[in-house]
Amino acid sequence: MGTPPADPSNIFCMTIIGQVEGHMVLPPQNKTTKYEHLIPQLVAAEQTNKIEGILIVLNTVGGDVEAGLAIAEMISSLSKPTVTLVLGGGHSIGVPIAVSGNRSFIAQSATMTIHPIRMNGLVIGVPQTFEYLEKMQERVVRFVTSHSNVKEEKFKELMFKTGELTRDIGTTVIGEDAVKHGLIDEVGGLGHALRALNELIQQRKPVRDDSPIQPFAITATEIAPPLTTPVTPEGGLTQ
Repeated sequence: MGTPPADPSNIFCMTIIGQVEGHMVLPPQNKTTKYEHLIPQLVAAEQTNKIEGILIVLNTVGGDVEAGLAIAEMISSLSKPTVTLVLGGGHSIGVPIAVSGNRSFIAQSATMTIHPIRMNGLVIGVPQTFEYLEKMQERVVRFVTSHSNVKEEKFKELMFKTGELTRDIGTTVIGEDAVKHGLIDEVGGLGHALRALNELIQQRKPVRDDSPIQPFAITATEIAPPLTTPVTPEGGLTQ
């Protein structure tokens, strides 16, 4: 006999793994997360009444900046409770996604790499190109600092740090360091993330008044108030 089907869950689990694929299709041997697949799933989760919370699990090396920001903005704008969990790695553009939920967790051994935005392909060395890169970078900084507890000065210090990454500029933070800097809320695994998500779901539900109904007595005066109009001895009413 086969195993009975599991009860349907009220939590929708979304995974962001490999490389976040944007407007350019990556080679087939790359493990990718396509943002055009995630966005309809998030819309469906927002509209489905049976889904009460969303768990985002990340193990990504980063990828397309605009695609990553689009996913992060979608998650942050959901009305239902969301919790993010970084397992393995949440690098580069994975950082904004990791901080986009209502609560964020990171495994003790997981890492997050923070570095400046890079541009692939043909780069024209004119001021407009560098201005575009600077504005794109400010979008990332603004989103991360507004959805986490990290200060802008600290985040930029981690982003532009030299000497830690051998051939690049930036910083790699591990588990507790991400919490210490204010990027992530807590160190924890799947159990911690699900417990926090269930707490958020319970807080969102309307409060029910289950107190017993108190009996009340009805007096005769409430049913038929006494006649206060004076009556004459002859039985007629006075003016």
